[in-house]
Amino acid sequence: MKRVKILIKRLKKGVVHLPEYMTQGSSGMDLFASLDEEITLQPGERRMVPTGISLALPKGYEGQIRPRSGLAIQKGITILNTPGTIDSDYRGEIKVLLINLGSEPYTIKNGDRIAQMVISPVSQAILVEVQELPPTGRQEGGFGHTGV
Repeated sequence: MKRVKILIKRLKKGVVHLPEYMTQGSSGMDLFASLDEEITLQPGERRMVPTGISLALPKGYEGQIRPRSGLAIQKGITILNTPGTIDSDYRGEIKVLLINLGSEPYTIKNGDRIAQMVISPVSQAILVEVQELPPTGRQEGGFGHTGV
């Protein structure tokens, strides 16, 4: 497993949990809510939830913010813009856009695990405009073109 050094800054003294891998084989580290007061998400409601941290990712890497499967299946809590992207030149607070797709209100408390973050290498494309694209067996077959 490749390892990369990430600089991290606590934006509040004391109460902020740093991201944490929960098992040795985890690809994503859990992100924790950093709240002065609880947030209750009503069904259908969305809110930005702060984590109290900022990062300096190396050039050529991104942070992907993904839902926690347990929250999604048990409570209907997920992320609207998933995966969210943290670019290597972003230095602001990491916030997570949560939505309650469940049927009951859900309360988020300070220190709750709200999402996971995967650090991934990225590439930037060099676009080359052409008159025709090389042919493939699929061509323009899109959604559902191979059947159910």
